[in-house]
Amino acid sequence: MKDPNALLMAGRGAEIIDAIFSAKEYSPDNLVKLHSLRERIMTDPVKGMPWWHSGLTDATYGRHFGELDALGAGTGVGKTDFITQQIDYDVTVLDLAVGVIMLEQQPEETGRRLAGKNVGRKFHIPSDPETNNWTSEELSTGLDNLEKNNRINLYDHFGSANYDKIEDFIRFLYHSEDVRVFYLDHLTALAAAEMDERKALEEIMARLGGLVKELDIYILIISHLATPDGKPHEEGGRVMIRHFKGSRAIGYWCHHMFGLERNQQAEDEEERTTTILRCLKDRVTGQSTGKTFPMGYDHEAGRLYAKEWSGVDDNPF
Repeated sequence: MKDPNALLMAGRGAEIIDAIFSAKEYSPDNLVKLHSLRERIMTDPVKGMPWWHSGLTDATYGRHFGELDALGAGTGVGKTDFITQQIDYDVTVLDLAVGVIMLEQQPEETGRRLAGKNVGRKFHIPSDPETNNWTSEELSTGLDNLEKNNRINLYDHFGSANYDKIEDFIRFLYHSEDVRVFYLDHLTALAAAEMDERKALEEIMARLGGLVKELDIYILIISHLATPDGKPHEEGGRVMIRHFKGSRAIGYWCHHMFGLERNQQAEDEEERTTTILRCLKDRVTGQSTGKTFPMGYDHEAGRLYAKEWSGVDDNPF
């Protein structure tokens, strides 16, 4: 009520006595004493889920639940190749259930690409006896391998991209299918129709950052890049954090940020087919920031593979 007198007039004077003599010491809800965390602090840190690229796993200590990572690259540099290879690895090697949200392709194309990574064929490209020979039996084998444990869950966006629906999709898979690993390609599509793209990306990133903590899940998001000053990304231009659309929000919420670099126009075949994965941010240790991880491409199998060199800024091209 308004004041103690109002309580007295209402015959509730006993509440005044209780408020004075039974008052509890105030403590904010988010105060935690160090001693109460001792058991959790004494638990040794462990490596997270490995990447398909063992060098990247060693440098970052793997992927952990409760973390949000970002991958950015120019058009056609190899984002889809990298993430579909990682999804195949998660499902067939690590036996993980995954949620796959691809906003630039239909689910059936994603299925073809994943089956191709599994058996080493490019099923998303028409079969050709000389340059890309594959059979329906091979495609069926790849699908059988991926469907073995019913671990892949695809999002059909029906031509529209809406973050609320995607969050509902993630929550459903987590609670009903025990899925804890998700891939979202791409973040930029979720804000493309908004009046203020930057503000929309900031809100989406804040919600994703809260979601991975709330559900204790892992999400890898894909981001398009803004046009850089100087050499274009499609010609091997170096990727920087500021090139990510919504870079401030992505940089704030993500634990790791990676960029893919490849000169698609190079005359030299090795350079043209070499993709460099550059670690732009490592919140966990800081040790892998600036490191580069080169990957070659097997045209026949349609697979990436790790190359030898790795270090700070040692891109030979």
